[in-house]
Parts: sequence; structure tokens; C-alpha cells
Amino acid sequence: MTFPQSSDSTSLAADAEAIARSSLLENRLRLERLIDPSGTSATEIANAADVVAGLTQTPKTLPPKYFYDDRGSQLFEQICDLPEYYPTRTEAAILRQYAPEIAKLTGNCEIVELGSGSSTKTRILLDAYHDSDSPLHYVPVDVSGGILESSARELLVDYPSLQVHGLVSTYELALEQLPTYLPSRTICFLGSSLGNLNPEECDIFFSQIVEAMQPEDYFLLGMDLHKSKAILEPAYNDAQGVTAAFNLNMLRHLNWRFDGNFNPEFFEHRAFYNEEERRIEMHLHCLRSHAVRLRGLDLTVNFEAGESILTEISRKFDIEQMQSYLQQKQLAPVQSWTDENGWFGLLLCQHQST
Repeated sequence: MTFPQSSDSTSLAADAEAIARSSLLENRLRLERLIDPSGTSATEIANAADVVAGLTQTPKTLPPKYFYDDRGSQLFEQICDLPEYYPTRTEAAILRQYAPEIAKLTGNCEIVELGSGSSTKTRILLDAYHDSDSPLHYVPVDVSGGILESSARELLVDYPSLQVHGLVSTYELALEQLPTYLPSRTICFLGSSLGNLNPEECDIFFSQIVEAMQPEDYFLLGMDLHKSKAILEPAYNDAQGVTAAFNLNMLRHLNWRFDGNFNPEFFEHRAFYNEEERRIEMHLHCLRSHAVRLRGLDLTVNFEAGESILTEISRKFDIEQMQSYLQQKQLAPVQSWTDENGWFGLLLCQHQST
């Protein structure tokens, strides 16, 4: 004769099962911090030379990497869902249509994603590779440790065969220290992040990409394409003000990271399309004259009313020109895809050794 379990024994069994599932999940997850989360180490301060240089030149600039503390990453995820912000949904639609073809072209490989965020679009790729019965190894790279860990754990629940090695890091550090699990690798740089780099920075970035690749590894690039100003400008000036909050949050991040006293109320968000340079520019426009102290950098910066800080550019590209450029960088184009409007493009390349 069997007797029904008591509520206590049922609860204990459920707890044991949850512990077992958690243990299995932890066995498939590795998180490695290549940057100091406190932001106050000597290395971090040395790496902040770009902040010092940007705020002491005329006109002032700040690198867009400082958008991405945990709050900034959350705000960017909200931007991606805004009705005005076409890049995310357009790229996702391209991926949904062509991910099986991408998986077939690259074959069995590990996926490295630079600037992984919530890994939403990566799921489309993971589904395609999962359908091809390939082992799933994913290496997300993001400067926000919070969003990287939370998204990695969600992926592990949804993909029982997935192994994740997350790197809390800048692109540069991660590319120098990429782990290797499978003989072949595809490095993904999705979204429109390439547009944040000026031509000189692009040259450096692609040199780092190639240096991190083995012969015949793949590189999957997302890029925002040329289109009308009427479509571009609203994407960076949304009616809800989320992009403005994202831009201003950079000042709060700098305050936290470098013990500063920026007052975000002394600045306002401005974004416009620079037609001559074919790029969106995002600025923090100064509303009143004042001084800012960043004690962690031993830096005092004077601001005049009416001046601005350039916080981001978003260049717009042409697929054919990009293919020619990457060919010169030892990245041979394999295939390209766009949406029906020609607003966004994906380009798959393969490393070719000289």
C-alpha cells in the first residue's frame, strides 16, 4: 500500500528538483569579468583616457561605451521596442527569414556576439543552429554584467543543450581573450553598432576582428543603410523621450564610475542627421554655464551655455561599398541580405588568410 506524500515531503521534493535544475544550469554557465565592475581600478582609470581627452577638447565628445551601465542597457532595450526605432525589428525580420541559410552556410560553429544585450535576436540564430542539430556554444560579450547574466540564464532555461561563456568586457579585451570550444567560430556584430565608429575606429575594429579569427571563421555584420532624413531623425527623437533618458544617463554613469558631479538637469538631448557626413549625431546640449568635477580622474571641466558634448554618431552604410571595404580587410563576402525596403542589411563574411 502507498500513502500520499505530505505537503512537507512534496515541498522538499520540489526544492530538491529545483536545486538539481539550478546545478545543471550552473554547469553550463561561465561568467568571466575582464573589466572591473567597480570602475575604480587603476586599469579602468587608465582606460578612461578617452573621457579625459574627449572632455578637454573642442568640441567636447564622450565615447558611446559609457551609455552602457545596467540602467543604460535597460533603456536601450526599451529603445529597441519603440515604434520610431526601425533598426531592431527590421534586422530581426531579416534574421527570421534567413537564419536557416546562415546556419547552413557557416555549419557547426560557436557563436560570439559583441554587444549582446538581452540576446533577443541571437535566439533567432540559436533556433536555426538548434534545428541543424549542431552543438550550441554561445559567447556573449557586454559591458553590462547585469543584463549579460540575466539574459544568459534565460537562454540556458530555454535551450537545454546550450553552453554559455559570458564575457563582461569591452570589445577590445574580449577579442584578445576569446575562449574556443569548437573548431569553427562566427563572430556576430548585430544591430547598428558599427555606425558608432568613425572611419579610423572602423579600421582598428576590423583589424581586431581579423586578429581574433582563425582562417575560414565567419563574421556576421548588421548595418543600417542610407535612407531619408524623415525616417532617420524620428528614430533618435522618440515621442516618449526614452532616447533622451538614455543619452542623459551617460552622465549618471560617469558620476558613479569616476566620482563625478554632473547634473543631468543642466543638459538636454539633441539628435539630428548630418547629411554631409551621412550620420546621425547625438549631443548633450549644455543649458547653463557651470563646472563639473570628476574626482576619480582628477579632472575639472568647464561648460559654457550653448556648447554640447557629442555622445554618439550613427553612420549609415552602403552594402556594396562595405563588401569592397571588408574584402581589403581579409573578410571575404559570402552573402548579404536586406529587407524589402532596403533599410537594413546583414552581411556574412569569411576570414581569408593572405
